[in-house]
Amino acid sequence: MRMHSRRDFLARSATAAGMLALGADRLLAAPSAAGGKAADMTIAKWAGFQQPTAAEIPQIAAKLTEKAIEGLGGMQRFVSKGMVVWVKPNIGWDRTPELAANTNPEVVATIVRLCFEAGAKKVKVGDNPVNPADRTYPASGIPAAVKPLGAEVVMLDKVKFKEATINGERLKKHLLYPDILDCDLVINVPIAKHHRLPEVTLCMKNYMGVIEDRKTFHQAIPECLIDLTRFMKPRLCVLDAVRVLPTNGPSGGKADYVKLKTTVAAGVDIVALDAFGAELLGRKPAEIETIVKAEQAKLGKIDYRSLALREIAVS
Repeated sequence: MRMHSRRDFLARSATAAGMLALGADRLLAAPSAAGGKAADMTIAKWAGFQQPTAAEIPQIAAKLTEKAIEGLGGMQRFVSKGMVVWVKPNIGWDRTPELAANTNPEVVATIVRLCFEAGAKKVKVGDNPVNPADRTYPASGIPAAVKPLGAEVVMLDKVKFKEATINGERLKKHLLYPDILDCDLVINVPIAKHHRLPEVTLCMKNYMGVIEDRKTFHQAIPECLIDLTRFMKPRLCVLDAVRVLPTNGPSGGKADYVKLKTTVAAGVDIVALDAFGAELLGRKPAEIETIVKAEQAKLGKIDYRSLALREIAVS
């Protein structure tokens, strides 16, 4: 099979862009995001007419992420000069990016770059993985993507977790990683996947990477996730749906399990993003207990189209 070069990619993108210009403009001017109000949520989708090749996907992932953040008003809406930012992807599994068990490395790298461009003093990247970190981190491709940009890649030290007061309905106290809590901003960057217990693992579930003792959560996942989400006070979440796992999550392991969606969504409403992610995975948000209970707890809205929404066709 012939490998496609960057020149091939750009040529194909330019052709698609010319044919899609009018449609893309209509999406960018969605009525719900009109009137000058900053968008609550953006959905950036690849609109090229041809199926992307494997070699093109990293460039597409980066472009989708950049446009999704731009649609919210840019990273400067969230990051100001001198801030310390923790970018929290899913680096849970000893899997390569093509298997869609971890957050796409180009999505993470683009967020890191945008944080520095917005004036961040330091950007840290880390997760509490399920598989050993010395295997999951290199396999994910994330360290290799973010270190050249100046990010500090952190493997969470088990002895550093400290008990934090959650004061939730179910969780009163729990072990959390203090360095994450000490940052000025935590950007939550999950990948959209199936999970056998809560059915989906999206933005709220991704916060389990800041805790120790997951067994407590597995006894009552919706209630614990709601308590943790409320404690974390989400300000920006970016959902990687470039590749997704509609089944056989959360670890996957076979290319046949993976579906290419070439989509990145971003926003300030974590429930809305999880509802959108559930739809991408072929589920009804109103049937996902965590999402329903999160809306009842006033953490956000299931009906993401009722928000100031901007949909962006990217080519």
